[in-house]
Amino acid sequence: MESLTSGTLAGTGTFRCVGCDYVVSLAAADALPSCPGCGGDEFVRASLFTGQHATVGAPPPEQGDGTWLNAVRAGIDAAGQYLVFAEDGEAIVHELTREWTRIGRSLAADVRFDDPTVSRRHALVVRQADGVRVLDDRSLNGVFVNGERVEWRVLRDGDELVVGRHHLHFVDVPAVSGTREFDAVPEAQQARALTG
Repeated sequence: MESLTSGTLAGTGTFRCVGCDYVVSLAAADALPSCPGCGGDEFVRASLFTGQHATVGAPPPEQGDGTWLNAVRAGIDAAGQYLVFAEDGEAIVHELTREWTRIGRSLAADVRFDDPTVSRRHALVVRQADGVRVLDDRSLNGVFVNGERVEWRVLRDGDELVVGRHHLHFVDVPAVSGTREFDAVPEAQQARALTG
């Protein structure tokens, strides 16, 4: 099978790193990147008809100590659930307001990464009454939560999701209930106030 190196305009298709089997999908005008998994620069065209299948391990850990996430969390003033990630050196905060949030390379994605390591339909974040889940939407490189590849997983505050080479964090800001003056009034007085 013909081997291609990074920087080559290889055409539309899926390519597998020779060094670590990391899978990259390209559009016609995309050049092959260096491998996000191992940094290698040699790829072969991936095929469903060969005996080799990608065995992607855990992605490389995110660089940094996470202090930026704490700073972003401190800047969120409304209760809710959010996906937080860094893009071009800036923190992006995406509030999860709908039941389904699509993550991928497609123009229809709610959280879009124009990156060949991300599938067009890579992952879904689902909000329901019993919690928030992430689902792998049949992606090539998989979805990782806290370093473990998952098909689906219930998310907890602070969990790290890896989609392609992008690290996202799930942030759950609970609603803070304040104390009302009425709560401090003895129960007998509350009953009289309510009944008149």
